[in-house]
Amino acid sequence: MKILVTGASGFIGSYVCKYLLDRGDEVVGLDNINAYYDVNLKYGRLKTLGIRCEKIDWYKFVRSDKYEHFHFIRMNLEDKQALQMLFANEYFDKVVNLAAQAGVRYSIENPYAYVESNIDGFLNLLEGCRHYQVKHLVYASSSSVYGLNGKVPFSEKDSIAHPVSLYAATKKTNELMAHTYSHLYGIPSTGLRFFTVYGPWGRPDMSPFLFADAMLHGRAIKVFNNGDMLRDFTYIDDIVEGVLRVIDHIPSSNPSWSGQIPDPSSSTAPYKIYNIGNSHPVKLMDFIQAIEEAIGHPAEKIYLPMQPGDVYQTNADTTALQNELGFKPNKAIKEGVKETIEWYRSFYHL
Repeated sequence: MKILVTGASGFIGSYVCKYLLDRGDEVVGLDNINAYYDVNLKYGRLKTLGIRCEKIDWYKFVRSDKYEHFHFIRMNLEDKQALQMLFANEYFDKVVNLAAQAGVRYSIENPYAYVESNIDGFLNLLEGCRHYQVKHLVYASSSSVYGLNGKVPFSEKDSIAHPVSLYAATKKTNELMAHTYSHLYGIPSTGLRFFTVYGPWGRPDMSPFLFADAMLHGRAIKVFNNGDMLRDFTYIDDIVEGVLRVIDHIPSSNPSWSGQIPDPSSSTAPYKIYNIGNSHPVKLMDFIQAIEEAIGHPAEKIYLPMQPGDVYQTNADTTALQNELGFKPNKAIKEGVKETIEWYRSFYHL
């Protein structure tokens, strides 16, 4: 298959590219390599895919030195004309959208970036899928859409009526937009609600990286809500295994779609949503203890109140993923944290 992966220099996106290439797919990776966090980390991920940073330029295809069937292009999703040309020239079989302006707390500081990337950019992708007969759109949603939902574990059938951050609101909007396009145009789409992904090459704005960085440089760590939080930490390999299974599992409500608008009275939208999480939430203090054990010394802690946009706990019900795709994430926290810390020490020469 020929697959477009957006967010290719990102944490999850770079892994998805590697796994697809290793199994023999042709991949075009797209990313704008913005400076939301250290671009050297993004270039490092691309280097593992055979893309050298000195060759990267806007709107220029770069061929991988490592994978014969991988090209990378630097582009903004919100650039409507450029994205339309990309779809017209490449004719992708499937699209995996992992590009987004990420971060719950940053969405409070810079809300416009979220609308431009997560909503305008997503609309451009939907239009590309619509006009160029893409067989399956897989896109990243987030556990943050559950917001103030008090029922746990979080099920795909639960209400997502009360998001508590703009980031979460944009992810909920993506799900609504995808459903609309699936219903109107028969585009098969699957949204993935990720739960606190961690592992080697992880994002430096997330707690595992922040904790490790502070502890290995002799700084105190910030522990919000005085440590009274639970997170469904999910290891990156588990996430990617789930993503690949979803890519291959096209929603079957309308399997014969040929680009024609279906009759709304006689067809249902080929549309799915899955949680991908470990389904075993971990107390924040237990996660910190696992990092302390991996590093070899305790952390100095600064206890702070809950931050705006944060939620008390995340907990994934992965029954649908397990029943329909035969997969359940299962990486143990201590093992995953140990591998993450080993990568961190190696990458930063500590």
